[in-house]
Amino acid sequence: MSEDFQGRVAIITGGSDGIGLATASLLAQRGAQVVICGRRQALLDSARNSISAQGGLIEAVQLDVADTDALTAMIEGVAQKYGRLDMLVNNAMSTHYAPISKLTLEHWRKDFAVNSDAAFVSTKAALKVMTAAGKGSIVNIASTCGIRATVNMASYSASKAALVHFTAAAAMEAAPLGIRINAIIPGQVQTAPTELFSARASDTAARTTAAIPMQRGGQPEELAHAIVFMLSDAASYITGTALPVDGGKAAQLYMPG
Repeated sequence: MSEDFQGRVAIITGGSDGIGLATASLLAQRGAQVVICGRRQALLDSARNSISAQGGLIEAVQLDVADTDALTAMIEGVAQKYGRLDMLVNNAMSTHYAPISKLTLEHWRKDFAVNSDAAFVSTKAALKVMTAAGKGSIVNIASTCGIRATVNMASYSASKAALVHFTAAAAMEAAPLGIRINAIIPGQVQTAPTELFSARASDTAARTTAAIPMQRGGQPEELAHAIVFMLSDAASYITGTALPVDGGKAAQLYMPG
């Protein structure tokens, strides 16, 4: 699939590294005007320079998606500047790793603010623009933690589960308007947080990888291809779907060895 996205405008939250950056790069390679946002200016600058060097059309905006007023303003500003908004990828994430006994309410709320609340706010803002155009595509990046129980990740798991169900509910409302909304469910992906976890807990990381049916973690580019497919016209009859891209993990019934 090598659809031409010339003339289309995409926003990717959390687009300065990992899955978000891989998706931004792929969309830009295929001609889209891409706008990424993130909290860390250094990463945003690096992402913008990398994509620009390859001839891609890229804009980088520094913001924390938990600041919902700033997030809404950014989306409205992009739509006004370019006269359209065709695609939105809600990829920004927050996670706190701790048992419930040590997880604070502040941590719980932060994960929900970034993983669920921001997706609601950005979707609401994007729908206003897309409804006027009578078309558009939104992809929310969830997690296998949102569909399977995970120890020490209650706030992340619950917020991602909420995102999966929000995707379905929003898709039903948006379908008559010509707008598609889907979710991608990544499993273990070789991003900076995953590499940091592997360095700190190598034994646990090795067991986690061994438990994946394909016996490896995914690469950000593999997720990007699935996301771009869902954004594209090739997926024109797909909406309300949560697609696992996880090496088979979500399909597996674990049986102790």
